[in-house]
Amino acid sequence: MHLEKRILITGGAGFLGSHLCDMMLAAGHRVLCVDNFFTGTQRNVDHLRDNNRFELMRHDVSFPLYVEVDEIYNLACPASPIHYQRDPVQTTKVSVIGAINMLGLAKRTKAKIFQASTSEVYGDPSIHPQTEDYWGNVNPIGIRSCYDEGKRCAETLFFDYRRQHHLTIKVARIFNTYGPRMHPNDGRVVSSFIVQALRGDDITIFGNGEQTRSFCYVSDLLDGFVRLMDTPETVTGPINIGNPVEFTMIELAQLVIELTGSRSKIVHLPLPADDPRQRRPDIAIARRELGWEPRVQLREGLEKTIAYFETRLAEGATAAG
Repeated sequence: MHLEKRILITGGAGFLGSHLCDMMLAAGHRVLCVDNFFTGTQRNVDHLRDNNRFELMRHDVSFPLYVEVDEIYNLACPASPIHYQRDPVQTTKVSVIGAINMLGLAKRTKAKIFQASTSEVYGDPSIHPQTEDYWGNVNPIGIRSCYDEGKRCAETLFFDYRRQHHLTIKVARIFNTYGPRMHPNDGRVVSSFIVQALRGDDITIFGNGEQTRSFCYVSDLLDGFVRLMDTPETVTGPINIGNPVEFTMIELAQLVIELTGSRSKIVHLPLPADDPRQRRPDIAIARRELGWEPRVQLREGLEKTIAYFETRLAEGATAAG
């Protein structure tokens, strides 16, 4: 028999959070979507407003939340450099104080709690691909540190709450993800390249374009989240969730130009500080513990993402965000 749960999704109006809301409602659960709309948008969850199992609450997780829930997915945090560097102090507060508040809520309600961590905990990695036992190479005082160190500290808190208060925790380290509902102006490479190509603007590549990323389509990523939440209590993570197929920035730009039929030219700009040269997950643990690996190929995922941005640009909504 299916058991209906009340599921809290923080950052639920964001790119990942809104898709997770869809998935949990489709599975027959009640969803409390919490967002302060710093980067999330109402439009991402507008289609859910008439669903009587969906509730939207405007709230900042750096303040306590008093609700009754069975499970918590803690996704609240700006995730692109443009957004998290806009207010770095707040970014750290959301990661650290937000984690403390959500862990406190989980402790009180005895809820199972999931933390959306990040491959950024590995910094500019000195091993490749990155395995979960790698401690990382992070600059603690750089311009990306508010996000990297905030997420590292959140992981510390999750494991200390487990040891000290016996919470059921699940920690996933997310690698580059893309898909519909990405913010058009978030500065992330997939959304930037697609928007530039659709507008016929130059496609800007930072550095020589040989740096690599691994791109996981949103539906694959969320499948990993749900599988991790369904594991026995002894499986805590951290577990890498991402696509182990690596692409250079040049390859990505050329594929976007091909799929959009754009006449955009590729131009090169200087590489930003602390930008990792390589990023690729080792997903052996996800394969073993979750029976998970990504299924959506980059070409297929990009076609769906491009279709979304074509609609957004046709609506003239990019500037509004």
